[in-house]
Amino acid sequence: MNRLDSQPTPELLYLLHGDPADLHEALLGLRAADIADALRGLAPDAAAKVMAALPFDLAVQVFDEPELEYHRYDIIKQMDERSVAPLIEAMSADQQADLFRVLPEKDRSRLLKLLDEPTRRTLTHLLEYAPDTAGGIMTTEFVGVPATWTVEQVLRHIREVSRAKETVYAAYVLDPSTQQLTHVVSLRELLSADRGVPVIDVGDRRKPLSVRPAADREDAARMIAKYNLLALPVVDDSGHILGIVTVDDVIDAIVREQTEDVQKFGGVEALDAPYMEISFGKMLRKRAGWLMALFVSEMLTATAMQRFEGEIEKAAVLALFIPLVMSSGGNSGSQATSLIIRALALKELKLSDWWRIALRELPTGLTLGAILGVIGFVRIELWQNFHLFNYGPHHLLVAITVAFALVGIVGFGSLAGSMLPFLLRRLGFDPASASAPFVATLVDVTGLVIYFSVAFLILRGTLL
Repeated sequence: MNRLDSQPTPELLYLLHGDPADLHEALLGLRAADIADALRGLAPDAAAKVMAALPFDLAVQVFDEPELEYHRYDIIKQMDERSVAPLIEAMSADQQADLFRVLPEKDRSRLLKLLDEPTRRTLTHLLEYAPDTAGGIMTTEFVGVPATWTVEQVLRHIREVSRAKETVYAAYVLDPSTQQLTHVVSLRELLSADRGVPVIDVGDRRKPLSVRPAADREDAARMIAKYNLLALPVVDDSGHILGIVTVDDVIDAIVREQTEDVQKFGGVEALDAPYMEISFGKMLRKRAGWLMALFVSEMLTATAMQRFEGEIEKAAVLALFIPLVMSSGGNSGSQATSLIIRALALKELKLSDWWRIALRELPTGLTLGAILGVIGFVRIELWQNFHLFNYGPHHLLVAITVAFALVGIVGFGSLAGSMLPFLLRRLGFDPASASAPFVATLVDVTGLVIYFSVAFLILRGTLL
């Protein structure tokens, strides 16, 4: 089954209405991720029927899949409580937290009462952290061992608990008296070490890499990527390990972050569900706000054109190039904004670097504007000389006007587009809010002022 297509196969739809034994046999031939994809395309009652037909271990794996994040609640409502409680109990801790975050309060309280006390206590603790923090995506299922154990004891312990832990690729060595994290030993290092050696003496003895629970999940992702980790421990201020952030959870978090940023770049409020599952009314609310704000902003463009109405009447030829110069400024601003937002997200830039960026973007924008200006100048003169269009007796001055206006507009667009993310970050907003449509609107208004100001200086006494 194609992971990119979440629609169930016709065979699966047929089996849903047939013999449950046939459905059970068909599902056993699929991977958990493929079944989760198929469930996304089914009605909740049909999805619940599929879950009931699965062996318990496979059902847990399916319910653990991130693809079902926005569907678990609807499926649970169609299932018997006696089946739901063991299923939730067996899920990984981080996926349990994701599920309970989307539950209505009444269902959250009801389902919490069905869980064992240790699970309920762990889940309540995880829900204290925001979903965009390291604590919000961590799991408490890790292998913690005392520093006094030998390698043989650690390996025996891993064999005993491996089925209950999300990952056993590393053992987290704790001080027996303080329970602080002192050492991290990979499974590879354990397998290659002498069985009688104390685990504290195995592997790299440098201070373990870790992250605080309140740290942004993007910071955890950067550390995992930088140091090629499979998991990153999350510790409190006293050095006690609270959980681990695994690489698969980081990938899911990065996909969410990037999706939100891309949507904001397009001038849309970030969607909190897949596109096809957003209701008509909710889609309107997500898109209408930005569109109205941009529309009101674009009214300033009409105001600016009214201000230069006299110049347009005297030199109607100038109106031919308004779309050209405005779009060029918006494009340059959008380029700069995209580059700076990404650099800020990757921590390549700090807020204090704004002046360095300004000194870099201004000459870059002016140079790009000069390149476009030359192209515009040549185009006007070629059309005039080859009699493709008559720009009038002052065509040379018109070409010079367009060329110099492009230098100023593209230069300003690059500078404004690069500074806007810094301004938004300083004000506490997400820099991704400086979307391409917003920058284009800003540059449209200022571009008109620059264009007609240049025209007035060059064409005064001739066309104006």
